[in-house]
Amino acid sequence: MLQTIRDTAESIARQAGALLLDYAARGFDVDSKTTSINLVTEADKAAEALITTAIRAAFPDHAITGEEGGGYDEARAAEAPFRWYVDPLDGTTNFAHRLPIYAVNLSVVDADGEPVVGLTYDPSRDECFSVIRGQGATLNGRPIHVSTTADLLGALLTSGFPYDRHTARDNNWAEWGAFLRRAQGVRCTGSAALDMAYVACGRFDGYWERGPQPWDFLAGILMIREAGGQVTTYNGRTDGLYTGHEILASNGLIHQALIEVLEEAQAALRASGS
Repeated sequence: MLQTIRDTAESIARQAGALLLDYAARGFDVDSKTTSINLVTEADKAAEALITTAIRAAFPDHAITGEEGGGYDEARAAEAPFRWYVDPLDGTTNFAHRLPIYAVNLSVVDADGEPVVGLTYDPSRDECFSVIRGQGATLNGRPIHVSTTADLLGALLTSGFPYDRHTARDNNWAEWGAFLRRAQGVRCTGSAALDMAYVACGRFDGYWERGPQPWDFLAGILMIREAGGQVTTYNGRTDGLYTGHEILASNGLIHQALIEVLEEAQAALRASGS
C-alpha cells in the first residue's frame, strides 16, 4: 500500500511541477497572506487544486490538509487510514521572483500521525526526493544518505527566517550569527522542503528553523531519518516535533554541537533583552 501511495504521490507531484513551470513561463498574479512578505500566487492555488483533486480520485478515503485550502473532507478525517499534507509550492517568494528554487512537497501520515511516505519534487531540476518508512530515502530512484561531516567547523548549514522577522524579537538573527562564526558556511535557500531534502542527501550537514508547518517538514523528517540522520527540536527532544514548528536536523554527527550553539544563541538573546 505504501509503495502505491508513494508512486501516486510522485505522479501527482510531477503534474503539479509541470503546472508550476508553465505558470513560471507565462506569468501569474501575486498576493500576500499573513504579512506583506508572506506571499501566495495563483500558481500555488492552481497546483493545490490539481493535487487535492488527484488525491481524492486515487484515495477517496484519505484525508487531506493543504497549505492554501486548509482541511479537506474533515467530516470523515477521524476515520481516514491516512492523511496527506500538501504544500503545492514551497518557496513561493523564490517563485514570485523567478528564482528557480522551489518544490512540490507531499507527505502522508498514518492514523497515529506518524509520517509514512514523503516526497519533495523540484521541477526546475527534475529532482524527486522520496521516502517510505522502513525502506530508505531516494533521489530519482537512487538511495541517498546524509553526509559524514563530523565537526561543525567543516559543516555547511542552512536555515530560514520567519515571516514576522521585521518585528519579532526572536527572529533567528542570533542563531544565524552564532552559526556563521562557527560553521564552514551558512545558506538560506528559501525552501524548507529542499533544505531538508538536501540534508538527507548530504548536500547540507545541518538545518534549523523555527516556524515551519507540518506540510513543510513532515516529508523531510522521515527522509532524513531514513537517510541516517537525526531530527529533533532545538533542545534535542522528539516529543512535540510534529506540532511544535521547531526543527533541528543534521547528519547526526554534529547534532549535539548544533544544540549547544542554539542554546548559546538563545541565552545571548535573553541576556540582551532586545
